[in-house]
Amino acid sequence: MNLHQTIRCLPYNLFPSYRSTGAWIDYIADDWHEVKIRLPLNWHTRNSVGTLFCGSMYSAIAPWYMGMLVKILGKDYLVWDKVVKIDFKKPGQTTLFAHFVIAPDEVASIRTALESRRSLERSYTINLVDEKGLTHVAFEELIYIRVKR
Repeated sequence: MNLHQTIRCLPYNLFPSYRSTGAWIDYIADDWHEVKIRLPLNWHTRNSVGTLFCGSMYSAIAPWYMGMLVKILGKDYLVWDKVVKIDFKKPGQTTLFAHFVIAPDEVASIRTALESRRSLERSYTINLVDEKGLTHVAFEELIYIRVKR
């Protein structure tokens, strides 16, 4: 991570509610269209059977799509997490990683759809993967979006 990214991520890494997850933010794009995080297995994130605690896993990924959309869409939009589905595939026995991306055409689609309707919901999939790219946990997050009026 370069100095610019270290400085950019530092306030979020030190924010008490995120810091307590045990996760670490490695990258936030200047335009907020991409975020990368890692969740190490250590004394703080380990459960009673020695694997990553499910609460740490969800807390590590929970704020990102909502937060990215808040930053990208701006103050005229209301964005909330609505539902999350968690599919545990295998125990987290090492550091896991997640990569969040919102394409510019997705943002344009949201803005266009909200010109003719009050609200919409978007579904995003987040995988926590190991260094080999194997998925340990898959999350499907439903986000509610509307224009503030």
